[in-house]
Amino acid sequence: MATLDELRQRIDELDVQLVKLLNERAAVAVEIGLVKRASGVAVFAPEREREVLQRVAALSKGPLTRAAMATIYKELMSASFALQRAPRVGCLGPAGSFSHEAALGRFGSSVEYEPRVDIRGVVEDVANGRLDYGVVPVENSTGGAVLDTLDAFTNYDVRICSEMTRAIRHNLLANCRQDEITVVYSKPEAFSQCQRWLSETGLSKKISPAPSTSKAAEMAAQQPHAAAIGSALAAKLYGLKILAPNIQDNPNNATRFLVLGGDGPRPTGNDRTSLLFITAHQAGALVNVLLVFQKAGINMTMITSRPHAAGESQYCFFTDIDGHADDAPIKSAIETARTHCAVLRVLGSYPKSTEIMTE
Repeated sequence: MATLDELRQRIDELDVQLVKLLNERAAVAVEIGLVKRASGVAVFAPEREREVLQRVAALSKGPLTRAAMATIYKELMSASFALQRAPRVGCLGPAGSFSHEAALGRFGSSVEYEPRVDIRGVVEDVANGRLDYGVVPVENSTGGAVLDTLDAFTNYDVRICSEMTRAIRHNLLANCRQDEITVVYSKPEAFSQCQRWLSETGLSKKISPAPSTSKAAEMAAQQPHAAAIGSALAAKLYGLKILAPNIQDNPNNATRFLVLGGDGPRPTGNDRTSLLFITAHQAGALVNVLLVFQKAGINMTMITSRPHAAGESQYCFFTDIDGHADDAPIKSAIETARTHCAVLRVLGSYPKSTEIMTE
C-alpha cells in the first residue's frame, strides 16, 4: 500500500494535468464566446448544457457520483459564461431566497446576480433588457401555481428558455432560543407550506408576512427575538442559526422554476411548451381549444387561469404541453388552437427538467 506522502504526490501530479486541461478548456470557451457574439447567439444554451451533463455522467465510472460530477461541470460552465460575458441574472431578493438558490444551481457562482424586490420586477427587467436572464418560481408541489409569476406574464413579453425543479427545505432561523421568539417572518407561501409544524409549536400565532424568505431572514437578523422561515443559504448570509431544519409539512416539497430570456432552445426530444391564451368571448371557447390538443394526442400537463384585466368576465389561461413548438404536430395544433383564441402566445419551448435539484 502506498504511503500518505506518495498518495499526496500523486494528487499533486494530477492537479498539474487538471490545471492545464482546465485552462485549455477555458481558452476554447473564450473562442466560443467570440463566435456567439459575432453571430448574436445567447451565452446560455440549456439544450447544450443538458448534452454536456448527460455526456460526462455517461463517461464517469466513479467513484464521483453523478450529482457531484454535475456540480463540478456546472461551475465549469459558469466560469465559461464569465469569460465569454458574465450574464446579468435576476431573481427575487435579497440574496438567499429560494429563487437565488435555484439561480445558483443553474448558472453557478461566476455570474452577476441582481436581486429584485418582487417577481414582477424580475420579469419586467428581462423584458426591457436590463437583465439578460431571470429566474422565477412558477409552480410548487404544495401550493400550486405561483400567481405573481403568471400575472407578470400577462403584462410583459418574455421567453422561457429553461426550467428546473428544486427541493424546498424550510428552516426556522433565529439567534435566540425557540421559546424566546416573539415574531416569525416569512413569505405567505412559506407559512402555508409549514402550517402543521407552526401549529404544533405554537408559532402560528406569531407569524408576520415578508416580501421574500430572504428579506425575512434579513429582518430577523436585526431583531434579538425575531425568527424567519427560510433557506440554509439565508442563514449563512445573515448570520442566523438553524433552530429547526426541514419544517415543511411535505417532505417532498419542491418548486419548479423558469429561466426567462435568451434564445429559444432547439428541440431535444424531451421538451415542454408553455402557452398563454385568452379565448374568444363565446360559449364553449375553452373546450374548443382543449379539444384541439386532445384530438392531436398532445399531453397537457398543467392548466390554470387568471382574471384578465382587459375585460370583465374574461380569463387568461396558462398551460403546459409535452413537446416543442417546432415539432410538426405541436406547431399544427397551436395554429389550430389560435383560431379559437382572441390571443395566443407561445411563452417558450425548453428541455424538461428530469431531476430535482437539492444542492
